[in-house]
Amino acid sequence: MRITFLGTGTSQGVPVIGCDCRVCRSEDSRDKRLRTSVHVFHQQKSFVIDTGPDFRQQMLRENILDLDFVLFTHHHKDHVAGMDDIRSYNFRSKRALPIYAGFDTLLQLKAEFPYVFSPQGYGGAPRVEVNEIQNNPFRAGNIDVIPVEVFHHKLPVLGFRIGDFAYITDASCIPEKEMEKIINVKMLVINALQKTPHMSHFTLNEALLEIKKINPGMAYITHISHGMGCHETVCRELPQNVSLAYDGLKIDL
Repeated sequence: MRITFLGTGTSQGVPVIGCDCRVCRSEDSRDKRLRTSVHVFHQQKSFVIDTGPDFRQQMLRENILDLDFVLFTHHHKDHVAGMDDIRSYNFRSKRALPIYAGFDTLLQLKAEFPYVFSPQGYGGAPRVEVNEIQNNPFRAGNIDVIPVEVFHHKLPVLGFRIGDFAYITDASCIPEKEMEKIINVKMLVINALQKTPHMSHFTLNEALLEIKKINPGMAYITHISHGMGCHETVCRELPQNVSLAYDGLKIDL
């Protein structure tokens, strides 16, 4: 399995144009964070988790030519806004692209991209094969996927476990029964927005407490705002088995 971080940033806390903060001024490429998404290649299948506003740029940057399906965590704009750009993969594959999402996420996708879901069709529009999922294991292609329901304040959000890889974003709470699904995974990706408290996202310290409970072989922090600080500085403060992820990071598992 190869995991590629397409983006590790967030719209939350993004500074205004012309900001002179240390993250904006950093010359470290690891501090240049597009919106959060990840690409996975596993068992000869290529798929992404979420299609944020930067989806097209991210896929071009990583030269990802084929896409077999998309998993969606939830319906917030920074995780779905790039869905229109799956049309390039329709053109290459000559088929509709399967998408997997919960009921509320599908409702929002249909509201934001009505031409995609119109029964009459629309020339040149993306074509999707809709798969509604719940908090039960399912199969996407030949891949077994275990959803992990977390909470983004009061909003249910789906994380996913695929083999020994678990991915959780936009969480402020992981219920104990859901955490049991991911105990001792080899690789955990989990969100931490910043160091100071936030209503709907883990802080860095809160994420570290969750990581300690889950006990992964290695953990990577994603969904990082400018409020977290610079990559190199923060990584020096972290336990040995924890690191900030960065855009373009590739991990073979």
